[in-house]
Amino acid sequence: MRPLSESKNPLGLSTHSWANVSNFLDLPPELTSWDDAGVVVLPIPYEATTSWGTGTRFGPGAIIEASKYIEWYDEELDREPHEVGVCTLPALDLSMAGPEAAIRELRALYRDLLEVAGDRFVIGLGGEHSISSAPATAWIERLGGDVSILQFDAHTDLRQTYHDTEWNHACVMRRVLEHTSNIVSVGIRALTIEERNLIRERDLTVVFAHEMRRADWIDRMLEGLGENVYITFDVDFFDPGFFPATGTPEPGGGSWWDAMDALSAVFRERNVVGADVVELAPRQGQEASAFAAAKLIYKMIGFLTESR
Repeated sequence: MRPLSESKNPLGLSTHSWANVSNFLDLPPELTSWDDAGVVVLPIPYEATTSWGTGTRFGPGAIIEASKYIEWYDEELDREPHEVGVCTLPALDLSMAGPEAAIRELRALYRDLLEVAGDRFVIGLGGEHSISSAPATAWIERLGGDVSILQFDAHTDLRQTYHDTEWNHACVMRRVLEHTSNIVSVGIRALTIEERNLIRERDLTVVFAHEMRRADWIDRMLEGLGENVYITFDVDFFDPGFFPATGTPEPGGGSWWDAMDALSAVFRERNVVGADVVELAPRQGQEASAFAAAKLIYKMIGFLTESR
């Protein structure tokens, strides 16, 4: 890894280690500059605590490569969302001194990034889900707690510790819970009895996957959210029949249209301040998963531009 070059460093963040990557959507230069971009993509290829399938460190690169083949016109929105401008930062090389050190480093960088980003919308690309506590808590601090965390996921990720660390991907929402109880989780279908008891104790809003067969599940999701929302989207939210390339797949997950309906509603009805998409573990022969993750991000950009 090498320091961030001057041409890619409008942020004053060169003390961190970076690696060059391609631009999301393979956009022309006039749509990728920091000065003109409304959206910033931050690749975070971090993987240290995956507990079954591995490969999430390759997720950001696979998403960016797949994004080159997305059609820019969105027929649902009748617009080309890329025109907002998308600046793709080089991939962040986090500390290997241990999970706690890595996440603390990311949290400090994300705070710095928010300071200079202004009203630019930052989307993080994981990497494993443990990275999501950094942007979530940075936004909680920035807005004085006036932000809801919307989690799309198969798992609650509310364990206190897992595999001898509190910074495991299975503990990410427990770390967020130390800063706010304003967490809404959607698509959950795998948790421990201890996590279920914690949900009841803290009165957290959870839309379990089996409850998504009810007509009012999106209304329930929205009712649990405040005005400002940060989205963390673990791709194992999806049923593995649709999205197999992830480390801890669970049957019975959400569909593409479940995700689109929920995201459209939250961007329309709330102020979404930022997002991340995590846990893609690319597999040979399962390239459709990487494309789906890239298209998911592009749809978020589309919903964002429509809402603004």
